[in-house]
Amino acid sequence: MTEEQIREMNETFVAFKASNDSLQAEVKKYGTSNGEYKEHVEKLNTALEGMEEKITAEAAAREAAETGATELKDRINELEAKLERKGGQIVSGDEAVAELAERKSLFFKALKSGVDPEQAVGMGILTAEQFKSMTLADNETGGYLAPAEYVAEILTTVTEWSQIRGIARLRTTSRTAVQVPKKTQSAAAAWVSEIDTRTETQNPKWGLDTLVAHEMYALAKVSKQDLEDTIFDIEGFLREEFAEQFGVTEGTAFVVGNADGQPEGFMTNTEIGNVVSEDATLITGDGLINLYYELKEAYLANSQWVLNRATLKEIRKLKDGNNQYLWAPGIKSDARPASILDRPYTTAPDMPDIGAGLYPVAFGDFRRGYTILDRVAMELMRDPFSSKSTGMVEISARRRVGGKVMIPEALKKLKISAS
Repeated sequence: MTEEQIREMNETFVAFKASNDSLQAEVKKYGTSNGEYKEHVEKLNTALEGMEEKITAEAAAREAAETGATELKDRINELEAKLERKGGQIVSGDEAVAELAERKSLFFKALKSGVDPEQAVGMGILTAEQFKSMTLADNETGGYLAPAEYVAEILTTVTEWSQIRGIARLRTTSRTAVQVPKKTQSAAAAWVSEIDTRTETQNPKWGLDTLVAHEMYALAKVSKQDLEDTIFDIEGFLREEFAEQFGVTEGTAFVVGNADGQPEGFMTNTEIGNVVSEDATLITGDGLINLYYELKEAYLANSQWVLNRATLKEIRKLKDGNNQYLWAPGIKSDARPASILDRPYTTAPDMPDIGAGLYPVAFGDFRRGYTILDRVAMELMRDPFSSKSTGMVEISARRRVGGKVMIPEALKKLKISAS
């Protein structure tokens, strides 16, 4: 309805209202007993009320239309200003719709090809101009239609630790410690003639070795909302992470632990003998051979070398006088499974590197020489109460394990030293 039509309607309404008021005054003057007058007045009142409602509705619609027109005009001005700032051209409404439809079509064309839009250009699926018109870099003109793929997987790096469990003796217990009797002195025998007096010979002596189960733990605080909203199984991830770090921590202790609240490492045990490498700073073939034969015969059948990968690399580079490698597993056609002096080896990153005065290689029967005691494998606990004031949940784990050198003579170490 135009403004002129609304104005005419208002004038008609004013005239009609004046006529009606005059009629009502006349009715009041002569009374309302006359049925004809009374009926006529009621009809006029009903028509008047209907016209009032119609005019009010039309006025409200006109006001809303004016408001919408103002907002649309402001939006158009804003877009025009934005285009001018970007150096673009103002296109008509039909042209803008057609352009958006083209971008959408090109996007789905690239999507159906199963390759990245940029790769689609190189493969001839899209031309350079078509790819440019998609403008995926601009979210408002197509970028929202090409979201990045979200992979529900956490990338983790490889963690290395000393796998001493695979070569040591394992035992479990339900107590806090295990006491193991051990012989500290052997019996002796002596020659005697047929009728000589036989006196008491040396008797065996005994000792008691104690293997204690020490405790280690890991604790992480995670918000309740993180546990509720994340698409990952945070608790399951922490369980795996804790188990891995327990392996790392115990592996270090089995090698270099100081026995103070933690397992004793075989490299820190002072009762284990050593052999020198016959060079002040390097590892030598002669030193390895001397170490091999320093071990008692009874322990050789189940003996193992333990060293880190850096030391293993230097051993593989040892050469003879003709510049031929002394050890070449996997290089020669007749190579046997990797071993050093026909005995297998285990790499342990916690072993020392080669250096003056250091002990980079251990050798011996670890199943007889070193014992690992398991009390509690791993216990996982979820505590929503201790940190509830901060909205956090504490997820912790504990493990009880011990380790100790039980027979020192079953193990030997190589020292980097000339003498």
